[in-house]
Amino acid sequence: MTNRRQFLAYGAAAAAATGLSSKFSFAADALKVTPPFKISLAEWSLHRTLRDESKGLTNLDFPRVSKEEFGIDAIEYVNQFFKDKAHDEKYLTELKQRCEDQGVKSLLIMCDGEGALGDPDTDKREQAVKNHHKWVDAAKFLGCHSIRVNAQSRGSYEEQMKLASDGLRKLSEYAKPHGLNVIVENHGGLSSNGAWLAGTIAKTEMDNCGTLPDFGNFYIRRGKDPEKYDRYKGVEELMPFAKAVSAKAHDFDEKGNEVHTDFFKMMGIVLAHGYHGYVGIEYEGGKVSEYEGIKKTKELLDRVAERIAQG
Repeated sequence: MTNRRQFLAYGAAAAAATGLSSKFSFAADALKVTPPFKISLAEWSLHRTLRDESKGLTNLDFPRVSKEEFGIDAIEYVNQFFKDKAHDEKYLTELKQRCEDQGVKSLLIMCDGEGALGDPDTDKREQAVKNHHKWVDAAKFLGCHSIRVNAQSRGSYEEQMKLASDGLRKLSEYAKPHGLNVIVENHGGLSSNGAWLAGTIAKTEMDNCGTLPDFGNFYIRRGKDPEKYDRYKGVEELMPFAKAVSAKAHDFDEKGNEVHTDFFKMMGIVLAHGYHGYVGIEYEGGKVSEYEGIKKTKELLDRVAERIAQG
């Protein structure tokens, strides 16, 4: 049976899907005074630099680099860059202080490597939920609004939806008293099927369980027989549940546009759903340096915002 939240969410998605260009124009008229969205920086954009010990950059430097190098005052962490620090209050206090010194806001922690929240084995699924508890606690300490998790599972389409929604619901129940959201990114497998992930989130029936639509992670299967999902359709389907958005970028043309994703079209979809929060830069390309790629992505998002403001 379709619950009220699911009905409203899909109703909004259906409305947004019709007349998208006119809605984009409407958004432009309505947002001439206030910025249509805010820009944040995902730590994964610097993953090569952070892994290169010769660069001398660590997770503790992330707030400073974000502010000083790119003028971005909101950040999204990746847990693997401080994997053993979730319970280290001294470390987290230092990180929080560095954010405060720079005037930088901590938004979320992207969590990987903590087990499959949709594991068919009940004990393993329960353990995966518990493994994420420490990141909820760390996110709360740092002042974040969410942790980003994955929805790995195995089995049929319906079985995976049932299993993943169970793990996500239990984790969301833990996070709710802390005032934290549990958000899922399209990140491979069925999670890159927008309809499946939207249905899985709706099935949790938890208002603090949502999505983090990523512009580029729509490979359901890679390898010799790859299966891709339409990125625009996928973001359209995920936006009714979105509590954050990830602007994935790889390559740019001579005009500074991302060659794989039409950012103007994609941000039209995002704004048509009434989302005006943070859009996180996540540069993953290799043709230019990470620093240059971040700057190019920010320049592109700034141009999108400017065009909307101009109507």
